[in-house]
Amino acid sequence: MTYVSNDPADFAEDALAGFCDLHADTVRQVPGGAVRRARPARPKVAVLPGGGSGHYPAFYGIIGPGFADGAVSGNLFTSPSAQDACSVALAAHSGAGVVFTYGNYAGDVMNFGLATERLRARGIEAENVIVTDDIASARTTAERRGIAGDFTVFKVMGAAAEEGMDLGEVVRVGRKANDVTRTIGTAFAGCTFPGAASPLFTVPDGQMGLGLGIHGEPGLRDVPKPSARALGQDFVARLLAEKPDGAGDRVAVLLNGLGSVKHEELFVLWTDVARLLRESGHTLVLPEVGELVTSLDMAGVSLTVTWLDDELERLWTAPAWTPAFRRGSITAADTGAGTEELAETETAGFAEASAESRRLAESVLSGLRVVRKALHEAEAELGEIDAVAGDGDHGRGMVRGIDAAVAGAETACEAGAGAGDCLAAAGDEWAARAGGTSGVLWGAGLRAAGEVIGAESGTIDAFAAVTAFADRIISLGGAEPGDKTLVDALVPFRERLAAGSWSSAAETAEQAARRTADLVPRKGRARPLAERSVGTPDPGAVSLALIARAIGEFSRGERA
Repeated sequence: MTYVSNDPADFAEDALAGFCDLHADTVRQVPGGAVRRARPARPKVAVLPGGGSGHYPAFYGIIGPGFADGAVSGNLFTSPSAQDACSVALAAHSGAGVVFTYGNYAGDVMNFGLATERLRARGIEAENVIVTDDIASARTTAERRGIAGDFTVFKVMGAAAEEGMDLGEVVRVGRKANDVTRTIGTAFAGCTFPGAASPLFTVPDGQMGLGLGIHGEPGLRDVPKPSARALGQDFVARLLAEKPDGAGDRVAVLLNGLGSVKHEELFVLWTDVARLLRESGHTLVLPEVGELVTSLDMAGVSLTVTWLDDELERLWTAPAWTPAFRRGSITAADTGAGTEELAETETAGFAEASAESRRLAESVLSGLRVVRKALHEAEAELGEIDAVAGDGDHGRGMVRGIDAAVAGAETACEAGAGAGDCLAAAGDEWAARAGGTSGVLWGAGLRAAGEVIGAESGTIDAFAAVTAFADRIISLGGAEPGDKTLVDALVPFRERLAAGSWSSAAETAEQAARRTADLVPRKGRARPLAERSVGTPDPGAVSLALIARAIGEFSRGERA
């Protein structure tokens, strides 16, 4: 349970603001996250971890010399937007390039990827290092999630940048560390969002959820809760079975509490973990026990092992000084205040619009307000659907997105924008403020639809706009029908619209969304919990169908 908050929807922003005020001597808040207050004396690679909030001290708690240069911070368990990532990167960049590093989640991959493209277009070198340490989430490394192994990979990269390695070398050692990092975790109870009356998931009495995620996802399967000794044996056995080929016998080890398992309990578990690793012939190098990558108040633990060579050991043991993690001889004096350079901002103009298109823009705005009402009413239901095999944030994310979209459309209308620019502005704000997979997809889709509508016409070719919307979402997300995503409702909707009315297409989308309950997910966060999701429709497909129906009802009302 989260006990202290104001507006629960603003919890992540409020927490970041409080953190930056408390540590104002070493960090400063910028749009989208935080960066070191002191800029480096010479150009150095900016190492920028990022992801959703709710994981403190990851990610902004590790900003400081020897570790991160900044952190991109999204809403709770929701990837930050590409705009947020660019903002933090521009504030942290000192002339040697930037590297984003984050866990392997679809929303993070898309948003940081888009940010990388935008930075490169501005002449800034930018790269990505994706963490894939969770052995429970998939068989192949490339498909695995990033969980507490983030911490080790980020630390190695931060030390490499502090040594003066160039961008290519920092990326190389980060990927090298990821390749030899393995994590297994378990949950005893789910976490609860601020303002929520119940946790995202529950674990039966006497059971634990083996293979948890750090975004509030339940374990892959429930098993009887063992003693600490038996749990340590299970964890160590699973990780040793994943030892990389050719790895040595020196290891960095993290025993991580997810939020409600406290230090004394971790110490009990550590006794057996450490003994078993030593008995297996391994030497433990500066192990860490505590809360390193949390999941709000989740009751859970994870064990991470990184096999070290001489280079990785040097970087792992190098000094660091951050608000949440300190090692070696770096002191607060080394972080003295430097020049505060604000991230550059860009102002978007609108094409000159015809009077007919400006009137149509007002209609577009009215339609978005109708969608806003429908999504607010469905927020809890969408969250419950998502919590079955995901992190339960879909309803909140959609509400944040549509609220931002309406605000963006209002600004555009006030500036005299035409219908196309109005819808494109709504999409840009949706992507910027909602974050996550749905945020980037809906934002990009609405912009594509707006570009088709343009600034001159007083009417909308619905099929052309929907086609542009769908094409952009499918190309960006890479999903296909059958993957159990919003595409499973979007494609039938578009096909029916080509031959029928909007109302009939919306009904088709609703039917298709319901049928996703029979599918096994092949994309997104629900994929590791594929079997658990069977019997529950995809939340993205459900929300798309809901929006299609709301727009149809609005259109009929306008014509009446």
